[in-house]
Amino acid sequence: MGQLRSVRRGDGKARLIILGLDPGLGTTGWGVIRAEGNRLSHIANGQVRTDPSMPLPRRLTNLHAALLDVIRAERPDSAAVEEVLGNTNAQSTLKLGQARGVVLLAAAGTGLVIGEYHPSVVKKAVVGTGGAEKRQIQAMMAHLLPGAKLAGPDAADALAVAITHAHHMASAAGLARRVRAQT
Repeated sequence: MGQLRSVRRGDGKARLIILGLDPGLGTTGWGVIRAEGNRLSHIANGQVRTDPSMPLPRRLTNLHAALLDVIRAERPDSAAVEEVLGNTNAQSTLKLGQARGVVLLAAAGTGLVIGEYHPSVVKKAVVGTGGAEKRQIQAMMAHLLPGAKLAGPDAADALAVAITHAHHMASAAGLARRVRAQT
């Protein structure tokens, strides 16, 4: 558990399936991509919605169960989760933090290695500026993952988180190769 696996193709390039997650109590976005070398392709995306009329513990339980269903169906090799920004409403920030905790639990509980990224890092990785707006992220998803039908803005954000993770993993792997070559 907790160890990253990759499948090697005949040409020696690693293929990873990455689950990106954009936590939210009302709506959690998820997106799955395949990273093969520097090529990315869309596998699936969606949004998990919870009923605001339900008690908080039931909403969190439903979120957890839905995420486990996604993980079982998509069988990712790793996951990436967007970090939470605080806001002026402490109660909203606390609930968002609880939803993020459930997202982390679902992924970690299945043995996935998890990367965590600040929203500005995600925006910079996919749009080129850390201050990008949601519509800019959605536009870049159409460019980077042609043909992908986005389930909504939270799913687009989750795909952006997955892409950020793929870029960071590729950079780390390249650095490791260069270090090994020098020793």
